Amino acid sequence: MKQGIFITLEGGEGVGKSTNILFIKNQLEAAGISVIMTREPGGTEFSEKIRQLLLENRDEIVTEQAEILLMFAARAQHIQHVIQPALSQGQWVLCDRFTDSTYAYQGGGRKMDINMIEWLENKIQGALRPDLTILLDAPVAIGMDRANKRGKLDRFESEQQTFYENVRAAYLKRAQQKPDQIRVINADQSLDRVKNEIGFEIQQLLSRR
Repeated sequence: MKQGIFITLEGGEGVGKSTNILFIKNQLEAAGISVIMTREPGGTEFSEKIRQLLLENRDEIVTEQAEILLMFAARAQHIQHVIQPALSQGQWVLCDRFTDSTYAYQGGGRKMDINMIEWLENKIQGALRPDLTILLDAPVAIGMDRANKRGKLDRFESEQQTFYENVRAAYLKRAQQKPDQIRVINADQSLDRVKNEIGFEIQQLLSRR
């Protein structure tokens, strides 16, 4: 059976991932593709509990080391029980965030050692990498204004603007390093234009399958 395709959606807070991941799912299904939509951290019962631990605001300071290890613990479960089985069965997997988020948030935002992230990536994922990553990019002030309008902020959304400037810079650096995988979409434009640009990238991928 032909291996499925792995698509990830990335970006900082308030860039429209939730809206656009549904658009991608609908576009793939309209093309006759069997697709599983999932998210990180999360995707399995165990991983969703880790997600709750990571996102909850708490008095106890979560160390950077604990944070990144929890991220990869959730990812290990997710890959083993959801992503890899689906891909092996020829299904396409559409994931809201994956390891590029770790490079951006823990590497860029927390200033953690990139070599350690690479080691964990190789150890947990093996050869698994996204076939296509859509990176929604917008100025931090705009994204955070949108996030603030959604309601109560989680632990990551409560960070200072400098943290998110570093996250955004790390994402854009990743895009420069991986142009064959990561496509940057300007999220600071009308939703119709964003969808048109995403739709073009998905059509390009479909034409190569």
